[in-house]
Amino acid sequence: MSTETPSIIVTKERQPKPKWLRVKLPTGKKYTELRGLVDKYKLNTICASGSCPNMGECWGEGTATFMILGNVCTRSCGFCGVKTGRPETVDWDEPEKVSRSIKIMKIKHAVLTSVDRDDLKDMGSIMWAETVKAVRRMNPDTTLETLIPDFQGIEKHIDRIIDVAPEVVSHNIETVKRLTREVRIQAKYERSLGVLKYLKQQGQRRTKSGIMLGLGETREEVIETLHDLRDSDVDVVTIGQYLQPSKKHLPVKEFITPEQFKEYEEIGLALGFRHVESSALVRSSYKAQKHIN
Repeated sequence: MSTETPSIIVTKERQPKPKWLRVKLPTGKKYTELRGLVDKYKLNTICASGSCPNMGECWGEGTATFMILGNVCTRSCGFCGVKTGRPETVDWDEPEKVSRSIKIMKIKHAVLTSVDRDDLKDMGSIMWAETVKAVRRMNPDTTLETLIPDFQGIEKHIDRIIDVAPEVVSHNIETVKRLTREVRIQAKYERSLGVLKYLKQQGQRRTKSGIMLGLGETREEVIETLHDLRDSDVDVVTIGQYLQPSKKHLPVKEFITPEQFKEYEEIGLALGFRHVESSALVRSSYKAQKHIN
């Protein structure tokens, strides 16, 4: 492995994205079929609503991501494009709606995620558990990844996820320790590590986390974060480029080169992660179906 520090491209105002961030429009028979179903039945996938660059590839492999507990978050993270404010009342029909969507789309591996619901006594954990149960009833052959919030680190809420035994439980650390207060305003770096460690201590078979780069972190801080995640017994890590959702959000400070992403992948694998997905366009659910093994 090279000991040289890989190059970083520092952005200036209105600098165009580098060529490795340009993506082709999704195509293919499977994508076209699923896009038609999503539009026809008004199915709510975060793949489509978030304009994920990997949507065509993931849908082609039978993977899709669904967001539960509404679309308004109680937190105001500086990187996230989800609306912040006072969420609507919980829709207790949502587990069945998500399950039907997965069945209509014939999804082989579903990723479930949600907004933070700090307004609820259970932080939304009961809805999480009910959704997993409903998906299992209607789609017994579909495997599941749950990309969960931190539930403020409250163990009884995390236990509800562990009890329904999704194949993978994911919780994103998002950024390095120094930047956490700025990037994830109401979250705590050590609390996220604690959630991941607790999951494994309580018998969760596969755990996963993700990091965004380009927010001003140093190479040494990224490597430190990888060490922290591995020390928390995390199995899978995803590393991708942060892109600014709007002018109101934190600016991109660097475009990380493919060479540096590759180096982080090599470092992660050397540390003992089971899987490392590291490139500019990687998002939390990228190639999620691989991570159950």
